[in-house]
Amino acid sequence: MADDATDTEPVRGIDETESGPEIAFLIFDRLTALDAIGPYEVLSRLPGAVVRFVAPDPGPQRTDTGFLTLNADYGLDEVRSPDIVVVPGGPGARDLVHNRAVLEWVRTVHQTSRWTTSVCTGALILGAAGILDGRDATTHWAAMEQLAGYGALPTESRIVDAGKILTAAGVSAGIDLGLHLAELVAGEEVAGAIQLIIEYDTRPAAEHGPVATAPAGTVALARHLLTSPFATASRDTATLAQSPP
Repeated sequence: MADDATDTEPVRGIDETESGPEIAFLIFDRLTALDAIGPYEVLSRLPGAVVRFVAPDPGPQRTDTGFLTLNADYGLDEVRSPDIVVVPGGPGARDLVHNRAVLEWVRTVHQTSRWTTSVCTGALILGAAGILDGRDATTHWAAMEQLAGYGALPTESRIVDAGKILTAAGVSAGIDLGLHLAELVAGEEVAGAIQLIIEYDTRPAAEHGPVATAPAGTVALARHLLTSPFATASRDTATLAQSPP
């Protein structure tokens, strides 16, 4: 009987007896994949790290464009005291700012975490949980006004380090967040080695990288693309769900 039960258990990654930081990634439907996977690629390489993907409803979580699914092995009640909390963003984050269970989980894990962090519009979830009130924080450039609505002090920086709370700007900034955390956890040498492993080159971005220097036409197109692909992905996902196996 015990063997049968074991067979039904989810595969939960690396050996969890290792003595390293426990890192919880909150994932959810319509998250932006790189918001989570960017810092994951860095933090999962920390010596002894144990990574747990957590969701309000464990199981597959489809990303914002509708083409990729990430899997959460754990529910909120299974991960209560991680060392590091990473909250990614994406269109689905705007739903979670009203999810009482998620906001209570964020408040609970924040009480004992070493670092509570967000990428992109994941900062809105931290803000809705009340932990950014009166603090400098950053998010995606298109969500700065919403961030201010939660009492945060929006800052146009790629990473904002406010003690144990770290927030990163949009999408790719999650990689920078991961490397910053890696240095805090394991030191500059280890962080540098991980940066080399993932071949992350931090030379100055092209002119279309920062919104402050991008041409007006590029910004307008970006704002359009921020909405239209997600609506399409939502329809496609619904079609897939209704299709016969």
